[in-house]
Amino acid sequence: MKKKTVDLKLLIAYFIIGGLIVSVVTYFGSQGKSDLAVFIAFFPGTSVITVITIYLAGGTGATSSYARSMLVLLPAWVLYVLGILFLLPRLGLALSLVISVAAYAGAALLTMRLT
Repeated sequence: MKKKTVDLKLLIAYFIIGGLIVSVVTYFGSQGKSDLAVFIAFFPGTSVITVITIYLAGGTGATSSYARSMLVLLPAWVLYVLGILFLLPRLGLALSLVISVAAYAGAALLTMRLT
C-alpha cells in the first residue's frame, strides 16, 4: 500500500490560510470585538479544512481518529482556557500562558495515556 503524501503547494496554502485567520482574529480581538474574534477563531472552517486534508491523506480511519481525539482532549483545552482566565489578572500574560500551556500539555498527555 502506497502512503499518500501532501503536496507542498497545499502546505503553503494551509500556512497562508492559517496566518490569515490568526491575523483577522488578532485584529478584531485588539479592537475590543472579542465575540467576533472568538467566532472566527472557533469557526469550524479550520477544523473542516483539517478534516478534509486528513481524510484525503489518510482516509476514513485517520479522520475518525482525529475527530475522536478532538473530543478526548477537550477537557485539557478547557483547563487551559480556565487557567488563562484565572491567572492572567494575577500573574500577567507570560506566566499565565506558561502555566496554562503546561497544564494543558500535562492534562493532554495524561488523557492520551489513559485512553
